[in-house]
Amino acid sequence: MSITLARLAREFLDRPGLSQNTRKSYEFTLIPLLKEHGWLSVEIITRQTMCDYLNAVTHIHHTTHHRHQAIIQALFNFAVEQGYLSNNPLSSLKRRKPDADKGEHGTDEIIRYLSAEQLTILYKLVATDFRMNALVRLLHRTGARISEILALNLDNIDLNAKKFQVIGKGNKRRWCFYSDDASIAMQKYFQNERHPHSKAVFTAKQPLTGEITRLSYRRFHKCWSDLIAQSPILLGVRIHDLRHTFATERVGLMGIETLRALMGHENIQTTLRYQKVTSSRAEEIAQLAFNTLAKY
Repeated sequence: MSITLARLAREFLDRPGLSQNTRKSYEFTLIPLLKEHGWLSVEIITRQTMCDYLNAVTHIHHTTHHRHQAIIQALFNFAVEQGYLSNNPLSSLKRRKPDADKGEHGTDEIIRYLSAEQLTILYKLVATDFRMNALVRLLHRTGARISEILALNLDNIDLNAKKFQVIGKGNKRRWCFYSDDASIAMQKYFQNERHPHSKAVFTAKQPLTGEITRLSYRRFHKCWSDLIAQSPILLGVRIHDLRHTFATERVGLMGIETLRALMGHENIQTTLRYQKVTSSRAEEIAQLAFNTLAKY
């Protein structure tokens, strides 16, 4: 089925669940693109066409440019989900680097993790979705990989002790421990959405056959993409960033070997990456220190 870029954008913006502010933000980004290429069929739009367009957008700061690129990539992801395209022409496209001549500067962050504001928004968005709420909280609270979570069976998890065992990289077993809020989310998911006649912890019902199966990564990734598309602040956030968030929150609170064990890293150098203190993280730690010292 052939569809113009303008029509695709209209369907993208008319999706249910988008807030008014999010819709306006998307429209502001997409209107210049549609003025130039809106009449084109999405089937003939190439990666080079979109790269040329993005490269010509030079009047905005590089961080704003990153947001524009993320929104356009989300638009083409939507086209793939709707069956208009077989693949996203902007898939894996690198973001524009800061331009020193414009006074733009990079950041010292080498690990991508969610800010407190992003986490607050994310948890609000999943609050009414029992399965996604349980998944997001487990990913954030345990630092487990999504592949490890989706592979969980009922006999791998101890609901009373709030822990479960996974098989990580190198075929090594390790225990993951989760918090009370994740436990509550799990209980609600078990009571309301999980299909009982399956050994898998996270289940899904096939829309055509009605068959109950283990939740696949592909289906979860679509749910995740739909979720973060609801807020401009979450654009570009990856599932794996929840694992980085778990580790970043615990640096300095426990020994590096303990953190390594919880993360399931084979190489200690991988864990040591989280010890690099970034500017934003340094500010958080400084404020905690000030609050502590103020008590004395």
